Amino acid sequence: MPDIAILVKKWWKQILFTVLLSLLAVGVITFMKPRQYMSVTTAVPASSYTSDKSRIFSENIEALYAALGDPDDLDRVLGTAKLDTVYLAVADQFNLFDHYKVKEKGDAARSKSASLLKKNTVVMKSEYGELKVKVWDTDKNLAPQLANAVLGQLQAIHTNLLSAGNQATLKALIERKEKMQQLSDSASAERNELIRSQLVTYEKMIGEYQLIIDSKPPALITVENAKPAIWPDRPRRMQIMVATAVLSLLFALLAAIVLERKK
Repeated sequence: MPDIAILVKKWWKQILFTVLLSLLAVGVITFMKPRQYMSVTTAVPASSYTSDKSRIFSENIEALYAALGDPDDLDRVLGTAKLDTVYLAVADQFNLFDHYKVKEKGDAARSKSASLLKKNTVVMKSEYGELKVKVWDTDKNLAPQLANAVLGQLQAIHTNLLSAGNQATLKALIERKEKMQQLSDSASAERNELIRSQLVTYEKMIGEYQLIIDSKPPALITVENAKPAIWPDRPRRMQIMVATAVLSLLFALLAAIVLERKK
Protein backbone atom coordinates (compact mmCIF):
# COMPACT_ATOMS: atom_id res chain seq x y z
CA MET A 1 0.00 0.00 0.00
CA PRO A 2 1.48 3.41 -1.00
CA ASP A 3 2.39 5.92 1.68
CA ILE A 4 -0.52 8.35 2.24
CA ALA A 5 1.73 11.42 2.39
CA ILE A 6 3.38 10.53 -0.91
CA LEU A 7 0.00 9.69 -2.41
CA VAL A 8 -1.49 13.04 -1.39
CA LYS A 9 1.56 14.92 -2.65
CA LYS A 10 1.23 13.24 -6.03
CA TRP A 11 -2.53 13.39 -6.41
CA TRP A 12 -3.38 16.51 -4.42
CA LYS A 13 -4.74 18.42 -7.39
CA GLN A 14 -7.17 15.64 -8.32
CA ILE A 15 -8.17 15.16 -4.68
CA LEU A 16 -8.76 18.87 -4.20
CA PHE A 17 -10.75 19.07 -7.43
CA THR A 18 -12.98 16.15 -6.33
CA VAL A 19 -13.64 17.69 -2.92
CA LEU A 20 -14.39 21.15 -4.34
CA LEU A 21 -16.63 19.74 -7.07
CA SER A 22 -18.58 17.70 -4.51
CA LEU A 23 -18.94 20.71 -2.21
CA LEU A 24 -20.13 22.85 -5.09
CA ALA A 25 -22.74 20.33 -6.27
CA VAL A 26 -24.09 19.56 -2.80
CA GLY A 27 -23.92 23.22 -1.78
CA VAL A 28 -26.03 24.34 -4.74
CA ILE A 29 -28.67 21.70 -3.98
CA THR A 30 -28.64 22.37 -0.24
CA PHE A 31 -28.78 26.15 -0.43
CA MET A 32 -31.57 26.05 -3.01
CA LYS A 33 -33.81 24.18 -0.60
CA PRO A 34 -35.98 26.47 1.57
CA ARG A 35 -35.20 26.42 5.26
CA GLN A 36 -37.81 24.74 7.45
CA TYR A 37 -38.69 25.32 11.09
CA MET A 38 -39.70 22.46 13.38
CA SER A 39 -42.35 22.68 16.09
CA VAL A 40 -43.18 19.89 18.54
CA THR A 41 -46.25 19.26 20.66
CA THR A 42 -46.23 16.64 23.41
CA ALA A 43 -49.03 14.58 24.94
CA VAL A 44 -49.46 11.55 27.18
CA PRO A 45 -52.19 8.90 26.96
CA ALA A 46 -55.20 9.14 29.25
CA SER A 47 -56.47 5.99 30.90
CA SER A 48 -59.13 4.15 28.92
CA TYR A 49 -61.08 3.88 32.19
CA THR A 50 -61.88 7.59 31.98
CA SER A 51 -64.74 6.61 29.63
CA ASP A 52 -66.08 4.01 32.07
CA LYS A 53 -69.12 5.32 33.97
CA SER A 54 -68.16 3.30 37.04
CA ARG A 55 -65.12 5.56 37.41
CA ILE A 56 -67.45 8.45 38.24
CA PHE A 57 -70.31 6.70 40.01
CA SER A 58 -68.29 4.21 42.08
CA GLU A 59 -65.76 5.56 44.55
CA ASN A 60 -64.15 2.15 45.02
CA ILE A 61 -63.58 1.65 41.29
CA GLU A 62 -62.28 5.20 40.81
CA ALA A 63 -59.52 4.63 43.36
CA LEU A 64 -58.23 1.56 41.51
CA TYR A 65 -57.16 3.25 38.29
CA ALA A 66 -54.70 6.03 37.48
CA ALA A 67 -55.67 9.01 35.35
CA LEU A 68 -52.86 8.32 32.88
CA GLY A 69 -52.76 5.41 30.49
CA ASP A 70 -49.99 3.03 29.57
CA PRO A 71 -47.43 3.96 26.87
CA ASP A 72 -48.71 0.95 24.92
CA ASP A 73 -52.01 2.85 24.52
CA LEU A 74 -50.16 5.13 22.11
CA ASP A 75 -49.75 2.33 19.58
CA ARG A 76 -53.33 2.83 18.38
CA VAL A 77 -52.69 6.56 18.05
CA LEU A 78 -49.55 5.93 16.01
CA GLY A 79 -51.59 3.71 13.70
CA THR A 80 -54.21 6.43 13.25
CA ALA A 81 -51.48 8.97 12.49
CA LYS A 82 -50.68 7.04 9.31
CA LEU A 83 -54.17 7.65 7.91
CA ASP A 84 -54.77 10.42 5.39
CA THR A 85 -57.94 11.44 7.26
CA VAL A 86 -55.96 13.42 9.85
CA TYR A 87 -53.95 15.38 7.29
CA LEU A 88 -56.91 16.03 4.98
CA ALA A 89 -58.77 17.66 7.87
CA VAL A 90 -55.79 19.85 8.81
CA ALA A 91 -55.16 20.76 5.15
CA ASP A 92 -58.76 21.94 4.86
CA GLN A 93 -58.56 23.84 8.15
CA PHE A 94 -55.52 25.89 7.08
CA ASN A 95 -56.09 25.98 3.29
CA LEU A 96 -52.69 24.40 2.81
CA PHE A 97 -53.16 24.08 -0.96
CA ASP A 98 -52.57 27.84 -1.08
CA HIS A 99 -49.66 27.73 1.36
CA TYR A 100 -47.95 24.90 -0.54
CA LYS A 101 -48.79 26.59 -3.87
CA VAL A 102 -50.33 23.40 -5.22
CA LYS A 103 -51.09 23.67 -8.93
CA GLU A 104 -53.80 21.00 -8.97
CA LYS A 105 -57.44 21.93 -8.45
CA GLY A 106 -60.31 20.50 -6.43
CA ASP A 107 -59.85 17.13 -4.72
CA ALA A 108 -56.44 16.70 -6.33
CA ALA A 109 -55.19 19.89 -4.65
CA ARG A 110 -56.64 18.75 -1.34
CA SER A 111 -54.95 15.35 -1.58
CA LYS A 112 -51.63 16.85 -2.66
CA SER A 113 -51.54 19.37 0.19
CA ALA A 114 -52.44 16.64 2.71
CA SER A 115 -49.67 14.46 1.29
CA LEU A 116 -47.13 17.28 1.65
CA LEU A 117 -48.23 17.89 5.24
CA LYS A 118 -47.93 14.17 6.01
CA LYS A 119 -44.44 14.15 4.48
CA ASN A 120 -43.40 17.02 6.77
CA THR A 121 -44.93 15.45 9.88
CA VAL A 122 -43.57 12.82 12.26
CA VAL A 123 -45.77 11.27 14.95
CA MET A 124 -43.72 9.15 17.32
CA LYS A 125 -43.56 7.67 20.80
CA SER A 126 -40.64 8.98 22.83
CA GLU A 127 -38.42 6.87 25.07
CA TYR A 128 -40.35 8.28 28.04
CA GLY A 129 -43.71 7.04 26.74
CA GLU A 130 -44.90 10.42 25.44
CA LEU A 131 -46.54 11.16 22.11
CA LYS A 132 -44.52 13.65 20.04
CA VAL A 133 -45.98 15.38 16.99
CA LYS A 134 -43.28 17.13 14.96
CA VAL A 135 -44.09 19.35 12.00
CA TRP A 136 -41.66 21.14 9.69
CA ASP A 137 -42.68 24.19 7.67
CA THR A 138 -41.09 27.18 5.97
CA ASP A 139 -43.33 29.47 8.05
CA LYS A 140 -42.12 29.33 11.65
CA ASN A 141 -45.47 30.67 12.92
CA LEU A 142 -47.54 28.17 10.96
CA ALA A 143 -45.51 25.11 12.00
CA PRO A 144 -46.73 25.10 15.65
CA GLN A 145 -50.33 25.64 14.54
CA LEU A 146 -50.09 22.61 12.26
CA ALA A 147 -48.50 20.46 14.99
CA ASN A 148 -51.24 21.39 17.47
CA ALA A 149 -53.91 20.79 14.83
CA VAL A 150 -52.60 17.31 13.99
CA LEU A 151 -52.63 16.44 17.69
CA GLY A 152 -56.14 17.89 17.94
CA GLN A 153 -57.37 15.63 15.13
CA LEU A 154 -55.83 12.57 16.76
CA GLN A 155 -57.41 13.62 20.04
CA ALA A 156 -60.87 13.99 18.45
CA ILE A 157 -60.72 10.62 16.66
CA HIS A 158 -59.70 8.64 19.74
CA THR A 159 -62.02 10.53 22.08
CA ASN A 160 -64.90 9.56 19.81
CA LEU A 161 -63.68 5.96 19.77
CA LEU A 162 -63.66 5.86 23.58
CA SER A 163 -67.23 7.19 23.62
CA ALA A 164 -68.53 4.87 20.89
CA GLY A 165 -69.29 1.99 23.28
CA ASN A 166 -71.10 4.28 25.73
CA GLN A 167 -73.12 5.83 22.90
CA ALA A 168 -74.21 2.38 21.69
CA THR A 169 -75.21 1.39 25.24
CA LEU A 170 -77.13 4.66 25.71
CA LYS A 171 -79.04 4.11 22.48
CA ALA A 172 -79.97 0.56 23.54
CA LEU A 173 -81.13 1.79 26.97
CA ILE A 174 -83.34 4.47 25.43
CA GLU A 175 -84.89 1.98 23.02
CA ARG A 176 -85.51 -0.49 25.85
CA LYS A 177 -87.08 2.19 28.00
CA GLU A 178 -89.47 3.18 25.20
CA LYS A 179 -90.54 -0.45 24.73
CA MET A 180 -91.19 -0.85 28.44
CA GLN A 181 -93.25 2.34 28.48
CA GLN A 182 -95.38 0.87 25.72
CA LEU A 183 -95.78 -2.36 27.71
CA SER A 184 -96.90 -0.45 30.78
CA ASP A 185 -99.96 0.85 28.93
CA SER A 186 -101.38 -2.67 28.51
CA ALA A 187 -99.94 -4.37 31.61
CA SER A 188 -101.82 -5.33 34.76
CA ALA A 189 -101.53 -3.24 37.90
CA GLU A 190 -99.07 -5.67 39.52
CA ARG A 191 -97.03 -5.94 36.33
CA ASN A 192 -97.20 -2.18 35.84
CA GLU A 193 -95.61 -1.61 39.25
CA LEU A 194 -92.67 -3.82 38.31
CA ILE A 195 -92.28 -2.02 34.96
CA ARG A 196 -92.27 1.38 36.70
CA SER A 197 -89.53 0.16 39.02
CA GLN A 198 -87.46 -0.96 36.02
CA LEU A 199 -88.13 2.35 34.26
CA VAL A 200 -86.66 4.21 37.23
CA THR A 201 -83.55 2.05 36.94
CA TYR A 202 -83.32 2.73 33.21
CA GLU A 203 -83.76 6.48 33.80
CA LYS A 204 -80.85 6.44 36.23
CA MET A 205 -78.61 4.46 33.87
CA ILE A 206 -79.50 6.70 30.91
CA GLY A 207 -78.59 9.77 32.96
CA GLU A 208 -75.26 8.24 33.97
CA TYR A 209 -74.31 7.24 30.42
CA GLN A 210 -75.42 10.62 29.07
CA LEU A 211 -73.23 12.38 31.60
CA ILE A 212 -70.10 10.38 30.73
CA ILE A 213 -70.73 10.96 27.00
CA ASP A 214 -71.28 14.70 27.46
CA SER A 215 -68.12 15.01 29.57
CA LYS A 216 -66.06 13.66 26.60
CA PRO A 217 -63.11 12.25 28.56
CA PRO A 218 -59.96 12.86 26.49
CA ALA A 219 -57.89 10.07 24.99
CA LEU A 220 -54.75 12.24 25.13
CA ILE A 221 -53.60 14.80 27.68
CA THR A 222 -51.52 17.63 26.21
CA VAL A 223 -48.34 18.23 28.17
CA GLU A 224 -46.88 21.00 26.03
CA ASN A 225 -48.31 22.84 23.03
CA ALA A 226 -46.04 23.52 20.07
CA LYS A 227 -44.29 26.89 19.94
CA PRO A 228 -42.56 28.76 17.09
CA ALA A 229 -38.93 27.75 16.64
CA ILE A 230 -36.21 30.39 16.85
CA TRP A 231 -33.83 28.75 14.38
CA PRO A 232 -34.55 26.67 11.26
CA ASP A 233 -34.07 22.96 11.73
CA ARG A 234 -33.46 21.73 8.18
CA PRO A 235 -31.69 21.48 5.91
CA ARG A 236 -28.70 21.46 8.27
CA ARG A 237 -26.36 23.06 5.81
CA MET A 238 -23.18 23.14 7.86
CA GLN A 239 -23.43 19.47 8.86
CA ILE A 240 -24.21 18.49 5.27
CA MET A 241 -21.23 20.42 3.90
CA VAL A 242 -18.84 18.97 6.49
CA ALA A 243 -20.08 15.44 5.80
CA THR A 244 -19.72 16.03 2.06
CA ALA A 245 -16.15 17.24 2.47
CA VAL A 246 -15.17 14.23 4.57
CA LEU A 247 -16.85 11.66 2.32
CA SER A 248 -15.55 13.21 -0.89
CA LEU A 249 -12.01 13.30 0.58
CA LEU A 250 -12.21 9.63 1.52
CA PHE A 251 -13.55 8.78 -1.93
CA ALA A 252 -10.79 10.76 -3.63
CA LEU A 253 -8.10 9.05 -1.53
CA LEU A 254 -9.57 5.62 -2.27
CA ALA A 255 -9.71 6.42 -5.99
CA ALA A 256 -6.10 7.63 -5.90
CA ILE A 257 -4.99 4.38 -4.21
CA VAL A 258 -6.79 2.29 -6.84
CA LEU A 259 -5.29 4.28 -9.71
CA GLU A 260 -1.80 4.15 -8.15
CA ARG A 261 -1.98 0.36 -7.84
CA LYS A 262 -2.93 -0.02 -11.50
CA LYS A 263 0.27 1.66 -12.59
